[in-house]
Amino acid sequence: MLICENYIVASTLTDAFAAMARYGDRGRVVAGCTDTLPWAREGRAGDVEIEALIDISRIPELNVRELRGNKVRIGAATPIQRFLDDAALAEAMPAMPRCAVWFADDQIRAQATVGGNVVNSSPAADATPCLLAHDAQVELARSDGGQIVRRRMALADFVQGPGRTALGEGELVTAIECDALPGYGGAFEKVGHRRSLVISTVCLAALLKLDASGRSIVDVRLAIAGIGPTPQRLREVEAALRGATLNLETLERAAEMPVALVASRTRQEYRREVVRAFMMRGLINAAKRTGADAALLSGDLEAAYA
Repeated sequence: MLICENYIVASTLTDAFAAMARYGDRGRVVAGCTDTLPWAREGRAGDVEIEALIDISRIPELNVRELRGNKVRIGAATPIQRFLDDAALAEAMPAMPRCAVWFADDQIRAQATVGGNVVNSSPAADATPCLLAHDAQVELARSDGGQIVRRRMALADFVQGPGRTALGEGELVTAIECDALPGYGGAFEKVGHRRSLVISTVCLAALLKLDASGRSIVDVRLAIAGIGPTPQRLREVEAALRGATLNLETLERAAEMPVALVASRTRQEYRREVVRAFMMRGLINAAKRTGADAALLSGDLEAAYA
């Protein structure tokens, strides 16, 4: 059982930092709270008592969703559900709606936040590969002498290992800023031990842009999680695909490249097979969604990786 003596709903960052300073390590910051009970249960046999839960989900600036030129700014308390019901956000981040569909169930998706998914730093976090593919930057804030001080860093540097991030003492993640990629085809592939409320074994985000003919790859963004201690961009695969003709040979060569990166402690051979298949399926689906020449994607090829 989780026992909480005080539940504090902060309405501003200043309120949140004041509560954090008051309770120190006797308090815990929460937003969607979807991982609070699992956290309390993990590795503990009895009751867990915490003096204060500090809820930051109602702070207005943490719920902002903005398109700024070629950038997207997403407040850290934005629920994953927003990637399904905000059309502008879905267009700017075309892999995230596919990720959101796979994210737990309707109730959890409506509560779980993008910032929480990042801060939890799971090796197989669903949202992180999509954000990495968008060259995401993490905005962090802390209170210093009554002033709010902010800094930014690449998401790839922020996530340091299972459950480990670069979040400093007294800091909060306030926003994620990403490249906006309208016109790209997006795909998200995920597998786990079961279909319902599945926790990823491997997940892959793919973003693809083709030329006007639908036959040549102009740009590609790929990121994967679940094959090592941290999610990662597949930059060597991206470099090999840019400028290439979209065909079976190109896809098969690309699908083979990240297989050697599998470094998880368990089920390595299984994960290698999953990576190969996910690369094929993700690239095929992304290509279809960005207007690939239908003659290049045969029915047999699509069926093999459906």
